[in-house]
Parts: sequence; structure tokens; C-alpha cells
Amino acid sequence: MDLDLATLHPAVDDPALNSMNFLNEVSQHWPDAVSLAAGRPYEEFFDDDAPGRWLDRFRRHLADDLGQDPEQVRRTLFQYGRTKGIIHHLIARNLAVDEDVHVDPEAVVVTVGCQEAMLLVLRALRAGPADVLLAVAPTYVGLTGAARLVDLPVRPVAAGPAGIDLADLRAQVRQARDEGLRPRACYVMPDFANPSGTSIGVADRRRLLDLAAEEDLLLIEDNPYGLFPAGDADRVPTLKALDTRRRVVYLGSFAKTVLPGARIGYLVADQRVGGADGAVGLFADQLAKIKSMVSVNTSPLAQAVIGGALLEHDCSLVAANRRERAAYTRNRDHLLAGLRRRFPAGSPVRWNAPAGGFFVVVTVPFPVDDVLLRRSAERYGVLWTPMAHFYDDGRPVDALRLSVSAVTPEQIDLGLDGLAALITDELTRRPAPTP
Repeated sequence: MDLDLATLHPAVDDPALNSMNFLNEVSQHWPDAVSLAAGRPYEEFFDDDAPGRWLDRFRRHLADDLGQDPEQVRRTLFQYGRTKGIIHHLIARNLAVDEDVHVDPEAVVVTVGCQEAMLLVLRALRAGPADVLLAVAPTYVGLTGAARLVDLPVRPVAAGPAGIDLADLRAQVRQARDEGLRPRACYVMPDFANPSGTSIGVADRRRLLDLAAEEDLLLIEDNPYGLFPAGDADRVPTLKALDTRRRVVYLGSFAKTVLPGARIGYLVADQRVGGADGAVGLFADQLAKIKSMVSVNTSPLAQAVIGGALLEHDCSLVAANRRERAAYTRNRDHLLAGLRRRFPAGSPVRWNAPAGGFFVVVTVPFPVDDVLLRRSAERYGVLWTPMAHFYDDGRPVDALRLSVSAVTPEQIDLGLDGLAALITDELTRRPAPTP
């Protein structure tokens, strides 16, 4: 039997879902090209022995700290598990130690990567056709795609130089309500955002929380890069650490800080949910119900690996990621210096200089699309990401994203040589803009 695409859910052929697959697989299409596209963690520090060591450490934790007998330990690790997860207590301790976020472990749901956490939250918030989501643009394409899957429209909010334009957020909330819609939440990545690299300062984080309270709006904070400020810069408190009114649903991941292959993420949803019968529970409880129908539970063995890593480092990942932070800083600095050498003052090429994280955005005086990326890979030996993938309106964008996370300085030089040759050739063959 053959199926007609038109009879399937519209999301399966949505540009956001196509973008996610494309970005995940682009390096496989051109394996010989230097990839400045992938936002993957640095691989040189992967330790073949670590997963086994961490698994043993968590097994001992179950027996020695939690008092489980051998049969209980086997069941915890090998059997279907608790929907909310088995390392929720360690995640809560990690949040307290590293982020000064203090939550009931029962407010934590361990998910299959942060992507599942997004899907659960959006599925719960989409109660009817009037519901809409706000998101700072450009937006991580995984968020846009997850929203498509649950039929939740996404409305962009301007980022501005401060990481979020608070006046535009308020205007978007009120405009949506004037149209009879219900804005449920605003998605934001305050630390070294993917794809823009921008961050929100502490003062604006406090203003954002105040605005959310005034407009009765949830904030969905996604924080995969918060441990990676460049150089010796101090880390900034998360929105959740500043949140005294339970306005923030917090999304976390161990993909960048421990092991991407484990596919372990989590959410913190400590908001109270009241029912018609007067009972009060946690938003996390409702999200766990949805998870039970999506993935049943997150792999206990994968959780055990992450749990063991947390235990090995006394539930703090700040010190555990010092080498990685130094490598990302080195690569960021090397990339920025390389851009300055190849595009000196007077060049029409511009770029930002994020204070940390994985990404730098380069702006050029011509549209950037997948056709140009293909030419870049095949003729110039370098991969990058068109910024158009992170906007939802289909219009051309004159910018591209470079990732510094999974490459060496030597690869950065090769990639920038190819990029500079591509840009030079594009500028030569395109007509000069009209004054």
C-alpha cells in the first residue's frame, strides 16, 4: 500500500522538520568537508572507560546510599522504570549546587533528550486552537518543529541587541490577545542562544520575569550552554534561579556537559496545577502523564550513566567541564581572530562575538541558502548553517551560523579559508548593490 503525503499530518513535510533532519545529517552528505555546522560537543575528551565507571558508581549509589538489595538494584537498572525518572534527586542536587536552583525532586521529569522535554511542555500547553507560543527569533529549529507536531502556532519576538526586546514581547502578547488568542508561554534561551549566540543580561532577566508576571505568561527557559562562558567570565544566574513566582519551566540537558550519546535531558516544572475537585499537584505530574504515552520512561541504563557521572563529581558539572570550556573559548577566539584576518576593516562581511557557547553568526551582503551551502561543501570544502533555517517565514536571510564546538584550530583555519574563498567568489559574481 502506498500513502499520499497530503493525507498525513502537515508537520511531516514542514520546513522545520526537514531542517532538523538536514542539520543532523549534513556532515554525512559531505564527510570530507570541514564542518563548522554541527553544534556538537568536543569529542577529544570522550573517555571510552567512563560510561562503565559511571554505571558502576550509580549501582553502588543504589545499594549503599538508597539501601536497595541486589534484586532491587537489578530491577531499577534493567526493568521498565518510573516515568519521572530514577536520577531526579541527583538532578535536583546538581541544580542546587551549580545553578542555585532549589526545587522538589518531584518537580523534575527525566526525558529522552531535551527535545522530548520541549514536546511534553508544548503538548500540555496546547489546549485549544486559540493557544499560541511566543519565541525569541531566530529560534532553535527543534522548538519550532515540536510546536508543529502539537499544532501550536509560534509567533516571533524580536531579539534585539540585549537578547530579547521586552517591548516587542509585551506588544506581541497584547496583539495576540486582541486577536482573541491565548499566548501560553515565551520560549527563550538566555545563555549563548542557538543559533544567535546572544545572551540576556541580569537586569533584563529580572525585567523579563516581571513582565511575565504582569502579563500572566509562562517562560520556557532552555539552557544547554550555560556552563560555557568564554574565558574567565562569571556565569550569570539562570532565569529559574531568579524566579520567585514559579513563572519558569526549565529545560536542561546533559548532552553538552556529560555525554550526548546517553540522550538524557530533563525539565523542571514546579508550577502548581489545580483541578475542579480542588486538588493541587505539580505541573511535572501532568507532564509525566503525557510522557507515559510518548516514551513510557527514559532508559534506566542511560540515566544510570549520567547519574554516576553526577555522583563522581559531587553533583557539580562546573569543574567537570573546565577542559571543555577552555577548548570552546580557544576555538571561539581562534575563529574570531581568523575572521578579522580574512575580512579586515572595510569588508562588507560582519559577525558577532558571543560571550560564550558554541556559535558565531556571520552576516554577508547576499542571500544564504541550502544551494549555496551545497556549493560551499562541494567546491570549497566547508560546511556551515544557513540562518534561514532558524526563522519561520521562509524569507532569505543574509547570514550563516558557524559552530566552534567540535573542531580543532587547524580545522577552523581550513574552514575559514574555504569560507573566505566562497564569499570572495560570490561577491565577484554578484552585481554590486545599488547605493
